[in-house]
Amino acid sequence: MLFICVICDRETVHCVASRGNQEYHKNLIQSCYLKSESLLLFWKRLFTLVAVHGSITIKRQAMTVIRKQDVISSVADALQYISYYHPLDFVKALEKAYQREESQAAKDSIAQILINSRMSAEGHRPICQDTGIVTCFVNIGMGVQWDSTDMTVQQMVDEGVRQAYTNPDNPLRASVLMDPAGKRINTKDNTPAVVHINMVPGNKVDIQIAAKGGGSENKTKMVMLNPSDDIAEWVEKTVPLMGAGWCPPGMLGIGIGGTAEKAAVLAKEALMEHIDIHELIERGPQNAEEELRLDIFNRVNKLGIGAQGLGGLTTVVDVKIKSAPTHAASKPVCLIPNCAATRHVHFTLDGSGPAQLTPPKLEDWPQITWEAGANTRRVNLDNITREEIQTWKTGETLLLSGKILTGRDAAHKRIQTMLQKGEKLPEGVDLKGKFIYYVGPVDAVGDEVVGPAGPTTSTRMDKFTDMMLEEVGVMGMIGKAERGPATVESIKKHKAVYLMAVGGAAYLVAKAIKKARVVAFEDLGMEAIYEFEVEDMPVTVAVDSTGANAHQIGPDTWRVKIAEAAK
Repeated sequence: MLFICVICDRETVHCVASRGNQEYHKNLIQSCYLKSESLLLFWKRLFTLVAVHGSITIKRQAMTVIRKQDVISSVADALQYISYYHPLDFVKALEKAYQREESQAAKDSIAQILINSRMSAEGHRPICQDTGIVTCFVNIGMGVQWDSTDMTVQQMVDEGVRQAYTNPDNPLRASVLMDPAGKRINTKDNTPAVVHINMVPGNKVDIQIAAKGGGSENKTKMVMLNPSDDIAEWVEKTVPLMGAGWCPPGMLGIGIGGTAEKAAVLAKEALMEHIDIHELIERGPQNAEEELRLDIFNRVNKLGIGAQGLGGLTTVVDVKIKSAPTHAASKPVCLIPNCAATRHVHFTLDGSGPAQLTPPKLEDWPQITWEAGANTRRVNLDNITREEIQTWKTGETLLLSGKILTGRDAAHKRIQTMLQKGEKLPEGVDLKGKFIYYVGPVDAVGDEVVGPAGPTTSTRMDKFTDMMLEEVGVMGMIGKAERGPATVESIKKHKAVYLMAVGGAAYLVAKAIKKARVVAFEDLGMEAIYEFEVEDMPVTVAVDSTGANAHQIGPDTWRVKIAEAAK
């Protein structure tokens, strides 16, 4: 008779039999045990082999148990955290840019961004009204076990997103739409997230998470270069084509190699890295990739695009590159910018509980103030005339007071459809002689009249401009970044104006809004038409009634100044 004694705990199984060699097929049963296969199969193999070969001791690697609730809570906490805390490395980079900036328009824009950043950190309200689509990189250690298998990692992340974006204390704007090529229906909770999962050595779960707005995401550029083509030259030619809708100053993430989709993932992942370009400049590049970073950084800043595209010394605060091996015939490159509302955080789960994110200290923000200059013009929009707006000049700062109506992509499309059908616009949507503000605000909390309400990218409304000026009778438009050439001509033709508010300063802008109510298209959610009553809302004349364009004049001027200073 064969006697078998089995002694086991969480880490070892020791079996003793009366005869045999313990080495034979030991790897087979150890593999079975480590992979947590069927216990019945494990014990069957184990007893069979012990009976034949003798005693066997199996050492099992300690495994970390990760609770699904820790993932959910950590994702939710992280998204709330990054909605109102800029990464401190970005704050310091902006502070350096502010200190060295010589263009007053650009310096004022950076000041507003930094002031808004500190206000958001104090008030725990979003830096930008576009609280983004969530991208998550999840590295899972091969030694990780889950406490539950009733949810996938995607579902865990999505539940965290859902909780973060519907948090009653700080609701974040739901911007994600399902059926993107069809009805484009808002999911109401900003799910699903874009989740990239990678299995790695170890027994921890490492998560990098970002919330990225449409303004910068839409400026992504991809190309399949020839192997001999110059990447820096392509970037230098491409960045001006991106306009200012990505809200510079920011970062550039560049993915090189692999295949087209791999390059895109690399570029997005590169944007998660710490800003260190000035350290690189001081010590000098040590490899070809670092040389390329510096080359692109210098080339892009010499373009003179500047903060908000108004012309200046700093367009990017860093350039990040990640690469992968590629086919001999290929050189895929993807360029993704990060905006002035850069939002991302990195945390690790080791089984001890949810991630603990340490709030930054308010003293880490620079003490910067912004005040309207002596030449700033105060404007009452409730009794504005076309004759008065003819006196406004490009580059001039205005402080707006009075009533404005809001409207962005979906509202413009619905107005167009109604006019084509001969239908009357809803009561409360009388835009004749009025100003329209391109915005989709965050919901209000507490005693707020509206949540953060910064401008969205204006070029998306270019296709509707003739209709709005000719048929609807709009006098002026307020938004972010440049307008296209045809729109500038239309503004000139109708003697209208286009005003620019600073992108990335949404909480600051919201403080100028004293009353707010939805007047039409409530079913569109954040894209509904609101009536705002504002007081001293700061804007810049970007295109005046003569067609003079600040987003052309500014960069052209500063590109020449930078070139002359380099001689």
